[in-house]
Amino acid sequence: MKVAVLGAGAIGAYVGAALHRAGADVHLVARGPHLAAMRQHGVQVLSPRGDFTARAHATDDPAEIGPVDFVLLGLKANSYAACGPLIEPLLHDTTAVVAAQNGIPWWYFHAHGGPYDGQRIESVDPGGAVSAVLAPQRAVGCVVYAATELAGPGVVRHLEGTRFSVGEPDRSVSARCLALSEAMQAGGLKCPVEPELRNDIWLKLLGNISFNPISALARATMRQMCLHGGTRRVIEIMMTETLSVAEALGCEVGVSIERRLAGAERVGDHRTSTLQDLERGKPLELDVLLAAVVELAEITGVEVPTLRTVHAISDLLALRSAA
Repeated sequence: MKVAVLGAGAIGAYVGAALHRAGADVHLVARGPHLAAMRQHGVQVLSPRGDFTARAHATDDPAEIGPVDFVLLGLKANSYAACGPLIEPLLHDTTAVVAAQNGIPWWYFHAHGGPYDGQRIESVDPGGAVSAVLAPQRAVGCVVYAATELAGPGVVRHLEGTRFSVGEPDRSVSARCLALSEAMQAGGLKCPVEPELRNDIWLKLLGNISFNPISALARATMRQMCLHGGTRRVIEIMMTETLSVAEALGCEVGVSIERRLAGAERVGDHRTSTLQDLERGKPLELDVLLAAVVELAEITGVEVPTLRTVHAISDLLALRSAA
C-alpha cells in the first residue's frame, strides 16, 4: 500500500508514522523546519502508549512521490480548494482521498440518497470549488478521535485516543476501506469501518461546533467553558440545536449532551484547535464547523437561533483575525 500524507502536521504525521510502522510505503508532504526535522530524524512520536520513531520519506514536492493508493489529507478544510497542484501528482484512476477533517465534509450529500442526494453545501464547497479538485467519488470519510500536537519540528506528542473511524459516502463496506482499516490497525490504531459514518461526523461535531468558536471568543479552555454556568448553558443550547439538524437529516448521535459535556470537562485546560489557530494568527476553520450547520438548518427548516448568533460573532472574529 502506497500512502501520501498531504499536510503532515500533528495528526497527519502521527497517522503516517503508524502506517509506516505497519509496513506501508508512506510519504509525508510538509514544509519548513518541520519538514527539515522529519528528513533528518524521522517522525518522533511521544505517546503514553510507547514512544517510537518512523523514518518515512518526507518532501515538499508531491511530484517526487507520484501516484498513490491513498492520500491522507491533513490540510485545513479551508485550503482544500487551492490544493489542486499538490494533489494532482498523487492521483491515479482509483486513488482514494481520506480527509481527516472536523465538521461537515464537502462530500456530505454525495451518494446520500433521499431528497438531498447530490446537493452542494456552499459553506464547505463554494461554487463547487472543492469538488472540482477533490472529486467526491474519491472520498473516504474519516472521523478523528485522537488528540495530538506538535511538540517541536518533527516531534508529535500523542495525548489521547487512537480511533480513526472511516466509511464510504454510499454506506458500503468497500475493499478500500477494509484495506485502510487493516493497515491502520497493524500500525497500532483503531480504525473501524462505519457504514453510517455520518452519525460519527455529528457526534464529533457536537463538541466542535460549540467549544471551538466559544473558546476563541472567550479565550477559554475546555474546563473553563464547562465550569462557567452561563457559557455552559450556551453550549448546551448549541448542542441541542445541532442535534435537531442531525435528526432532520436522519442521523442519530447516541450520546447525551450531559455526557458530552462531562467528557469535555475531563479534558481539563485544553485549548481547542480554533483557539490555538487564533493565538498563532492562522485562519479560523469555522465554515465547516458552524456555517455549514446553519446552512443545513436552512435546508431542513430547523430553527437554530443560538447557532446563528454565535456564527455571526465568530465570523466577524475570523474576518478581523485574517485582516
